[in-house]
Amino acid sequence: MSPVDERHWFDAEVVPCEPSLRAYLHNRFPALHDHDDIVQEAYVRLLHAKREGKLTCTKAFLFTVARNLAIDMFRRRKRTATHEPISELAELPVLEGPSDISASIERQQRIEVLFDAVLSLPERCREVVMLRHMDGMSYKEVAEHLGISPNTVKVHLVKGVSDCTTFMRKRGLFEATGTLEPITLTENPTR
Repeated sequence: MSPVDERHWFDAEVVPCEPSLRAYLHNRFPALHDHDDIVQEAYVRLLHAKREGKLTCTKAFLFTVARNLAIDMFRRRKRTATHEPISELAELPVLEGPSDISASIERQQRIEVLFDAVLSLPERCREVVMLRHMDGMSYKEVAEHLGISPNTVKVHLVKGVSDCTTFMRKRGLFEATGTLEPITLTENPTR
């Protein structure tokens, strides 16, 4: 495909999808503020797939790539948020043995399952949980951001925590009488 043909194809099939793609990202991933980066990276991958002849449905490919990029961004953000600042690393004790390594690996696996659990929630419930627990918004802030009542926020949070607990329990990462150690979802309605 010539550059001129590629440009016509892009203008005709891709550009009209951008408003709905941005709306989708805003509604499905409200905690992400990097929608421009996701859209641009999705375009790059779309063009690459088109050039290699692997593209069958432009819109479906674009939305799937954008969704996957957003999920990857959440995982990277959570991973980097758990690291200590460099100045504090010198104060940390050296790992004692294999049990520390296995505990670290287990914790990382639990975090990944928790992300999967949150992503499996219904859309509005997922938005509430992500704004509350990932962005640290208060009940009132979440309610104002989404245009719902604080009581509705609480209902979504209770459902979200319950569904996430069930999700993790089914995967053997949450004992029937245990807690989400070392991962906890805190409820603090006064914040």
